[in-house]
Amino acid sequence: MFNNIFKDKTVLITGHTGFKGSWLSVWLNSLGAKVVGVSIDLPSTPSNFSSLSMENVMKDNRMDIVDLVSVKSLVKDCQPDFVFHLAAQALVRPSYKDPIDTIKTNAIGTANVLEAIRSLDKRVSVIMITSDKAYDNVEWVWGYRETDRLGGKDPYSASKGMAELAINSYVKSFFNDDLDVRIGIVRAGNVIGGGDWAVDRIVPDCIRAWSLGESVDIRSPHATRPWQHVLEPLSGYLHLAQKLYDSRVYHGEAYNFGPPMHQDYSVGCLINEMAKYWDRVKWNDVSSVNHVHEAGLLKLNCDKALFDLNWQPVLDFEKTVKMTVEWYRQFYQNSNNSMYEYTVSQIRSYEAAAKLTNNPWASND
Repeated sequence: MFNNIFKDKTVLITGHTGFKGSWLSVWLNSLGAKVVGVSIDLPSTPSNFSSLSMENVMKDNRMDIVDLVSVKSLVKDCQPDFVFHLAAQALVRPSYKDPIDTIKTNAIGTANVLEAIRSLDKRVSVIMITSDKAYDNVEWVWGYRETDRLGGKDPYSASKGMAELAINSYVKSFFNDDLDVRIGIVRAGNVIGGGDWAVDRIVPDCIRAWSLGESVDIRSPHATRPWQHVLEPLSGYLHLAQKLYDSRVYHGEAYNFGPPMHQDYSVGCLINEMAKYWDRVKWNDVSSVNHVHEAGLLKLNCDKALFDLNWQPVLDFEKTVKMTVEWYRQFYQNSNNSMYEYTVSQIRSYEAAAKLTNNPWASND
């Protein structure tokens, strides 16, 4: 996988205790990387990081990325070959409650990571993960391209737009002539998968309620999202990191990673598909209640990733949902055991499926 580029390499992941960060940590560990993580804390109870017992297979550092001195010290000590920056306040609704903390974490935290990387005197490939919500979403029916306007109505989207401006500034101001530092920017849509326990996310909200035999309130059943399994964008991040390590041609480029354009389904469709694999599903439509603004329609155009990187998604909507719900079923049926091995088995199944789609990162060549 990935031309074996990560084996025995030191990989720093910010936000490693989060949903995407913990899945990325497992995948890189299974590829033979020396994984170093930094997060401020566990994001939820339960958490995917804890359910996987990840503290046993990687270096687990706790600090706030807003603390520049600590971030610089960590980067200097671990001397990473790869950096994946995922640490963020990652939810729209909490950004309304604490916009300043959201902006600090997502914008200043991103700048701090970049500033720390400036001190390295070695080749390093850096993947800066922002969000599809970095785009100024006017809810048109076609997908956003990497050159479209950034920004947003809510504090979370604005903070991601700020992060993108910081990244672009550092690329042009400090890393333009630096032959060793190579930076890629990635944006992904709504990811689902086992181990997400965040509040105000549709899948974990449903699973929490249904596991207790309760009904779940759904704010926007008609809102559509480009649902994809968490492994889909992660494969893109890893593939881009590999390409950056081999060549500077991708330096400073941004890429969308998402499902095919036709794979936009409503929240209601997602729930109905989940119900095929979970008994006694109950939910309430509370869309008539006043809520803070959330996008009703959001699509990404991923043509650039296809043409530049030959990357394409692997799973269709039905397989994505099935894989997600089966992880949670395994969690509840084996609550006393670590989910690490089961998670690795899902990664291996995904890798096998990727070979059938001729994704270059999964090739044996």
